[in-house]
Amino acid sequence: MKKVNTESYKVTGPITLATLDTSEDLRASEKKLKSELEEIRQELSKLQDVLYAHGKYAVLICLQGMDTAGKDSLIREVFKDVNARGVVVHSFKVPTELELKHDYLWRHYIALPAKGKFGVFNRTHYENVLVTRVHPEYILGENIPGIHEVADIDAHFWEKRFEQINNFERHIAENGTIIFKFFLHLSKEEQRQRLLRRLELKQKNWKFSPGDLKERKLWDAYQDCYEDAINKTSGPKAPWYVIPADVKAGARLIVASIILEELKKYKDIKEPELDEEIKANLEAYKSQLEKEKA
Repeated sequence: MKKVNTESYKVTGPITLATLDTSEDLRASEKKLKSELEEIRQELSKLQDVLYAHGKYAVLICLQGMDTAGKDSLIREVFKDVNARGVVVHSFKVPTELELKHDYLWRHYIALPAKGKFGVFNRTHYENVLVTRVHPEYILGENIPGIHEVADIDAHFWEKRFEQINNFERHIAENGTIIFKFFLHLSKEEQRQRLLRRLELKQKNWKFSPGDLKERKLWDAYQDCYEDAINKTSGPKAPWYVIPADVKAGARLIVASIILEELKKYKDIKEPELDEEIKANLEAYKSQLEKEKA
């Protein structure tokens, strides 16, 4: 099996999505890929236990991608062995009436993971520079001062929003949140095949929406917006990773490998030392419990 070179997916300079692969041959069967993922999952589970005991870092995992890119199944398969109380998943849909009464980052702030936990954003704060950029009329629902019509939403508006997002991520990173941002890079042909499967398989019909086909027609616009967003918001404290997503098993293994490898670099994440008084009396506590059995 080909070793996963996690650094090769990290965005460290300008990228052009059209030149990046949507599929990577890891030279392993699907069974082998699943087996490798299982081993990594178990390590992630143990690491999260230590992260919780340490209590100084939170981990935020952001997943973005076109419809059918595999976000839901990736979350299920990568985090299934992590303690249920140690990982919290948020799926961000169309903003509610309450959410629209706040600034666009509010609902993301209040969903951030507590220290010691993994938080997964299934679609993220980047929807505010992706969907809204393809459909700028959605911005009008935010009731922003000075924005009265679509014509008021100019290039400066988007540059300011990128700046705000970078500041948001810088702020949470400086306060103990380790950030991973993954773009599941899917080919247009693979999306077509997955949409067809949703129509052909009765048990998957519920996943299909006619809106999927409307958004598919805007494929190129979305790719341009993703590329711009990634290039303007990938940095050392909040890097983007572009993950080939045409093969789901491979994408899951790559994402899990990156998370594990990066978290292992934090040498200060370790179980706290016992209080000296407790440590000195461990044998006494043990003896007390053993006597109860007698």
